[in-house]
Amino acid sequence: MSKPLNKVCLECSKLSQKNAILLHGPGTGTACWNPKNCPRKRSHYRHRRDNNERQRAQYRDKNPKTTPVDATVESISIPVLAPPVALIYLYREKPQDSHLHALAVSVWQGSEKLAEIEAIHCMGMTNTQVRNYLNQVLKVLRDRYGITEFEPAIRMEPSECEIAECPLKDKLCSNNLS
Repeated sequence: MSKPLNKVCLECSKLSQKNAILLHGPGTGTACWNPKNCPRKRSHYRHRRDNNERQRAQYRDKNPKTTPVDATVESISIPVLAPPVALIYLYREKPQDSHLHALAVSVWQGSEKLAEIEAIHCMGMTNTQVRNYLNQVLKVLRDRYGITEFEPAIRMEPSECEIAECPLKDKLCSNNLS
């Protein structure tokens, strides 16, 4: 830690040398003037801000901060041996007990899409018929990919139905034009 400033010397450094000798020389109240030390001390006190800034700049130049911009980050890709999964998309209105508009299935392994089963409309189908259809889909997926069950269902709005000739889309388009 640095030595604390001497307040008498700091005030003396603001005076001219003649006035400093008159005020602090022999025969005065403080009598602290020393011709060997005082001229150097006064110079130090007068220029200490500049000297300190110069030292800080030299230190900064010697020890530059390392910035991550210069460093290159290595990217490592580790393949994940994820099993294939079947995602089921249910197109239905918000309430849980609302009628199922359509459904679609896709098969994924990690972030790669392996297969997609065409979306079908479920209008007029009973719950038993929908269940039988999903069992047929699972049988095909079991034979090809070893999948025995669907992942939790993903609910989609009927307006997002991906079937090209969807009667609901025609109805929505005519409502938007009105």
